[in-house]
Amino acid sequence: MKKKKTGSDKATVEKVVSEAQTLEQDLIPETETADISTMDACIAHAKTVKHTQQELIKNKDYDFAPEFKEMTMQLYLFGVMWKFSEKLGNVDDARDLAFAALKAMLIEEGLQKQKAERRIEFLQKMSKIDGDHDALAVAIGYESEPDDNSLAEVFDHYIDDVQVSGAFWRLYDRGRKIMLYGGLGIAFVVIWFVTLFLPGNSALSILAAGLIAAALFVIPVFLIGIFIYRTKIKKAKQAG
Repeated sequence: MKKKKTGSDKATVEKVVSEAQTLEQDLIPETETADISTMDACIAHAKTVKHTQQELIKNKDYDFAPEFKEMTMQLYLFGVMWKFSEKLGNVDDARDLAFAALKAMLIEEGLQKQKAERRIEFLQKMSKIDGDHDALAVAIGYESEPDDNSLAEVFDHYIDDVQVSGAFWRLYDRGRKIMLYGGLGIAFVVIWFVTLFLPGNSALSILAAGLIAAALFVIPVFLIGIFIYRTKIKKAKQAG
């Protein structure tokens, strides 16, 4: 005949279950849990700051090269998350946590993991200038306060810099396309002409003629581009 469980048996079972749950919690790395929660908080904070700052500068009509604008925004947000991570008590590893949070944020926004990793490596290099000094965007992001005009302060610093202007970038982009498509077009025309009107040449000779013709087009365009670049930079320095 089976014996009924007494109250003491039930209490013993509950005690064992409770101890097991406590042991399971102890086995979870506390630093990992803390890092994840800190990263989530940093990302949420950065998204709020990004939205607020973009609203404040949307009427300023900044005209910067897309790559520069994107890099500056990301460095600024890194500075924001760095300071926020310190406020949460992660003083020793706040910088690393901020970069980890930024990478997670980029992946959330649709960037592939490998590209996000390469992007973070690039931003880590760009976050330091002149040895051990923080880049301007990082420093201002770190010192920023809610609803201030700190992002505008960053962009205002570069507003007269020709090298990062949108107009200069568009000129570069057009020049690159002219060299690419123009060179290919010239090569095709020469190859077609030699093949059609100068029969008897080997395939290697025809290809060489096309490449030489493309080079005769690309090189002058490239040199003109360099001349325009130096002229604009020289004028910008004189104006400064």
